[in-house]
Amino acid sequence: MQDTRAWPHAEVASAIDKVRASNSKPVVKLAFEFLVLTAVRGGEVRRAAWTEIDLDHGVWTILAPRTKTNREHRVPPSCRALEILGEARTLSRAGGPLVFPMRGNPLSNTAMSRLLKRLGIGAVPHGFRSSFRDWAAEETDHPREVAEATLAHVVRNQVEAAYRRTDLFERRRRLMDDWAAYFGCNGRERASGGISE
Repeated sequence: MQDTRAWPHAEVASAIDKVRASNSKPVVKLAFEFLVLTAVRGGEVRRAAWTEIDLDHGVWTILAPRTKTNREHRVPPSCRALEILGEARTLSRAGGPLVFPMRGNPLSNTAMSRLLKRLGIGAVPHGFRSSFRDWAAEETDHPREVAEATLAHVVRNQVEAAYRRTDLFERRRRLMDDWAAYFGCNGRERASGGISE
């Protein structure tokens, strides 16, 4: 069974600050913060490719074969997540296909876990999805179905699933902006095409 130890949502900002201030490899620090901001699974971040990201429209499309549910999942990056993509672009000077490469390969599946353990953060990367979900339920008025769609959870009710024709993308965009603002996104306007190619 997967380890899902979470971190209290009220302490996520301090965890991110601790990661940013650490002397860990920049690519691991960026990947971790991007994971928290997007509330996706670790493997989806570690293998994220530039071809999946539409910077002009602010959409990261994780293709079906890379998701746990084997269904395409569109992610609306917040302002800070877009900044991280810009920082990651400057790190990958070789112009490789991966957003967060380590010597040309995807980060290992333990890179972020080791980072958290070394810094005394008693959670695992996957657990920050729970931090996000708890925050959405306890601190916001965003509907449950929007939070569940953000986590790419499958609708269990067969009747509801049969009629659900939307991925609630724009509503999820607002939710993700609120999540980033909760722990200090600087609130700059989402820049269309703001990351240099």
